[in-house]
Amino acid sequence: MIPYIACVLLFLIGLYVVISKRNLIKIVIGFSLIEYAVNLFFALVGFKKGALPPIVTQPEQVRMGVARHFVDPLPQALVLTAIVIGLSTTALMLSLAMRLYEKYKTFDISEIRKLKG
Repeated sequence: MIPYIACVLLFLIGLYVVISKRNLIKIVIGFSLIEYAVNLFFALVGFKKGALPPIVTQPEQVRMGVARHFVDPLPQALVLTAIVIGLSTTALMLSLAMRLYEKYKTFDISEIRKLKG
């Protein structure tokens, strides 16, 4: 139960940063925290205590019924895909923040809105 609480807490911290901060770099970090929380949740959903990894090294054990409980590999695959997508979106957000800094010389969203003309 504690890992799920940590997952929700991490998500809420990221959401707070995205909503309340005005600095673009802090907003990108908040989005990254939200992404990590979702990835952690997916990994926790697929975990079973005392289960074996989903890699069969000795097929005769599976046939005889020795290894019955395996960890679900689907959430692990989803997390790996989400990590790659999250990395690319983080890189895109940071590159946009750098371009805005080059143009307006600030990371503050309210200042960028004032200078929009």
